[in-house]
Amino acid sequence: MSPVVVKLGGSHADAPALRAAWLAAIAAANGPVVLVPGGGPFADAVRAQQGPLGYDDATAHDMALLAMGQHGLALAARPGFVAAATPSRIAHALAAGRVPVWLPSAMLARARDVAKGWGVTSDSLALWLAAHLGARAVLLVKRDAASPGLDEAFDGFHARFDGEVRVAGPEHLPRRLDTAALPGALLSAPPSAAARRAERGGARTSAPGAQASTCSVPAAAG
Repeated sequence: MSPVVVKLGGSHADAPALRAAWLAAIAAANGPVVLVPGGGPFADAVRAQQGPLGYDDATAHDMALLAMGQHGLALAARPGFVAAATPSRIAHALAAGRVPVWLPSAMLARARDVAKGWGVTSDSLALWLAAHLGARAVLLVKRDAASPGLDEAFDGFHARFDGEVRVAGPEHLPRRLDTAALPGALLSAPPSAAARRAERGGARTSAPGAQASTCSVPAAAG
């Protein structure tokens, strides 16, 4: 079963009750989930110190990835979650029935399709990871779903991802995440992605006996 990628916005770092509720819903999900952490206060520190310390945007990008990793390690300390930096570690965690929390630096170290700068944030990186894992959907969890503040590279990554993308806020918080019917508002797919989905749908209709491809990431238990 293909996983769902859930990106938990870094602003939840200072909303402990809301953060705990979302993590509980994710831990209780009825299908495999990979968690992508926002940078939160760690990324804020990178941005705040860029002027005083004088590093360029490419360096700030690398530091922001480490900031996501720091936030991820904090989230992974919760029971049922585990830090995972590579596809094999993610697969191993899912096979063990745990929620892998992605630490992005290792996979992105040589990624030529990700520009280094503030124009690419954890929202776009969640789509990038989802495409690499063959995930079927991405859920962006925000403090304010009506004003999600998506980064400037987001549309390009969305266009290259064939799955469903939704944005959810506190008003969409479930007791248990249903990976087959994700909460939140559906983000319209860019034309290129929508066309690919239509083509796949037509191919499935014209060839009902064809076998669906399987994801290399194992499904999590329960």
